[in-house]
This record gives sequence, C-alpha cells and structure tokens, in this order.
Amino acid sequence: MRLLFEMDKKDYGGCTRTFTRDSARSIIFRNGKIAMIHSQKYDYYKFPGGGIESGENPIEAMIRETQEEAGLTVIPESIQEYGYVHRIQKSDRDPSECFVQDNYYYVCDAVGGLASQDLDAYEKAESYQLEYVDPAFAIEKNRKVKDSPYNRMMFEREARVLEMLLSEGLIE
Repeated sequence: MRLLFEMDKKDYGGCTRTFTRDSARSIIFRNGKIAMIHSQKYDYYKFPGGGIESGENPIEAMIRETQEEAGLTVIPESIQEYGYVHRIQKSDRDPSECFVQDNYYYVCDAVGGLASQDLDAYEKAESYQLEYVDPAFAIEKNRKVKDSPYNRMMFEREARVLEMLLSEGLIE
C-alpha cells in the first residue's frame, strides 16, 4: 500500500517505550459527497473506522469498524487500497512513550440500513453520527476544532486525506 504522507512531530527524544495502535478507515462516496462520522459534541469529522484488534487484518478491521460506527455494511468485492498515513509523536499521556500509528484507508462501496450503529461509550458520549458531507466543508470544520480532548494531528490527518482525494479527482 502506498504511503500518502507522514506526520512526524519529531518530539519523541527521550522516549524509552513505543505504543503502536494501527487503524483502518473506509472512504465511501455517494452523490459527490463522502461518508464521514460527525462528532456532535466536538464538531469534527472523521472517516468511518478505527483500531485494528489483535488477530484482525486491516480490511477486517475497516469492515467491522465501518459497520459499528456508521451502520454501513461494506461490500467486500468493492474494496480497493487507497493508502496509509504514518504518524509518530510523543504520547499525550506518558512522556516516556512514543506513539506510532499507521492509518490504512480503503475506497469501497457500502449499503446502509442492514445494521445499526454499535458505538462504544465514548462514541455515544460524542453522539457519533453518519453524514454524507462535502469534503471542503469537513476540511474547514476539522481545521477549526477548538475544544477537544484529542490530539489535533487526528483532525489534520483527515483533512489532508480529504484534500488528496480532491486533488486526485476521486471526488469533486
């Protein structure tokens, strides 16, 4: 899979441990818009997807997470690799730990209405909601997030992937 870009803060000097948590995300287009999960609480957008569990491959994780977060059932035959983003930085929680993450993105088709959301407690607390949005709108929103417990690199990562999709003509 191709590397889309790296996000390296180069702030991890002195780290003695590494924590790795890879994720997989779906890119689903519909009528010139893109499927995104909107956090109603913090007003940001993210691609449906999440962490890869032990024993899962990235595609299995993307299918499972897309169904859980968005209530969308991915059509396996439609899955195509798009690329991955490599992120590395000092952990927000432990100054002796380095956080490393590869975020795998897959373009695919999905059908809705076959499953309902199955959200974790924090996802429910944020009122995750599936929305089909204009990519430029999601980019603008993510770059204006002010109040959130998350590292801003997450919002920027999603904005940059959206910009790549636009620049490559995959969505208008």
